[in-house]
Amino acid sequence: MKHISLSLLAAMLAVFTSAADTQIADKVVREKIAGIDVLAYPTGVKDVVTFRGSLPAGDSFAPANNTAIPTLAGEMLDKGTAKHDKFAIAQQLEAIGATIDFSVGGVRTEFRGKCLRKDFPLVISLLAEQLRTPSFPEEEFAKLKKQLAGDLQRALESTDFRASQAFAEKTYPKGHPNFTPSVKQFLADVEQAKLEEVKAFHAAHYGPERATLVAVGDIDIEGLEAEIAQAFDGWKGGKAPAQFTKAAMPVKAQEEVIAMADKPNVTVIVGQPSGLKYSDPDSLALRVGTAVLGLGFTGRLMANVRDKEGLTYGISSSLTKDAFADGEWQIATNFAPDLLEKGMASTKRELENWYAKGVTAAELERVKTALIGTFKVGLATTDGLSSALLDAIHRGYDVKWLDEYPQRINALTLEQVNGAIKKHLQPEKMTIIKAGDIPPPARRS
Repeated sequence: MKHISLSLLAAMLAVFTSAADTQIADKVVREKIAGIDVLAYPTGVKDVVTFRGSLPAGDSFAPANNTAIPTLAGEMLDKGTAKHDKFAIAQQLEAIGATIDFSVGGVRTEFRGKCLRKDFPLVISLLAEQLRTPSFPEEEFAKLKKQLAGDLQRALESTDFRASQAFAEKTYPKGHPNFTPSVKQFLADVEQAKLEEVKAFHAAHYGPERATLVAVGDIDIEGLEAEIAQAFDGWKGGKAPAQFTKAAMPVKAQEEVIAMADKPNVTVIVGQPSGLKYSDPDSLALRVGTAVLGLGFTGRLMANVRDKEGLTYGISSSLTKDAFADGEWQIATNFAPDLLEKGMASTKRELENWYAKGVTAAELERVKTALIGTFKVGLATTDGLSSALLDAIHRGYDVKWLDEYPQRINALTLEQVNGAIKKHLQPEKMTIIKAGDIPPPARRS
């Protein structure tokens, strides 16, 4: 499809759109425009266009002397451009009910927005301004540094934040996209960061190289092509991600306790690096097996630890953070301090039983149905569809993977799922993090 012009495909799409059984890949128009990988998907929704995209300028690209530079650069994108200050941009977007937002992840800086079809030319031009020519006002930079420092100080009061932070520090090596520097280090780097360093990072890493833009909704293909080409004409630069250092598998079990007095709960994380990227052969099988253990109210963890024993309001297991590099497997939950010991014992029992005996055929079929249903429901909105398309590209797939997903799930066998659990997990060597008001160990009589 890359070799067919957008103009020709525009005529074809009317036929595809009317077919009830049309697959997603058949309706995606994909083309390089101004160096950007653009994916357009016209839908039946009227008047609304949802877009999202990314470029490789995340935290893993931070210079050796300052971990905060990528975050600061991304947060400065909406503080004004060479043409408009931040108030003028906000007023223009507010006047038409449109939005543009930015966020910085481990590998990529992402953007997303929504507008009416008639306003897409204005909104895409504002997006291009913010990505290409941020003005980096000194006063806004000073405010941002204070804001980030304040947000982090407040986050330190959250048991969830402290547990997640500690787990990442113990799990990933420096240079891995999921590595998280200590809050102390990051706060120091924010304080020491210079505006010139942020400008230099933007100049080096922002550009069309490996940039992606997905647009979904009431789209005129030819108009979309023209507006993007005009807005980003002449944009150069950017860098492709390097190969990331893989997280080492645990040699032995380790535990960290973060004492936080007067908290009503204790956040607990039990987990390990998965050793897998999303696109690796065993990843889908392990993901399905993990869903049997801890997806929603029908997962074993919720059914037993919460519903039968009443030890927690919420507990789940997940396989995450694996789009660009190997990710993590974990159980996350919260216990009241006086229920911590019982809750840990119950969680350990469910984990060990699941690992030793595997999932049943009935559980596998139930989870297959649930995952496929959730996936299809997510594609029913422009937000969900644009997110799914971008996720597929991030994970290294062609868009046809979205059409293949239900079949890939259904094709998984009990042997594949239980084999992936045994092959990639080591419950006896997992990291345990506890953050909160930790009671002293109970005395044994």
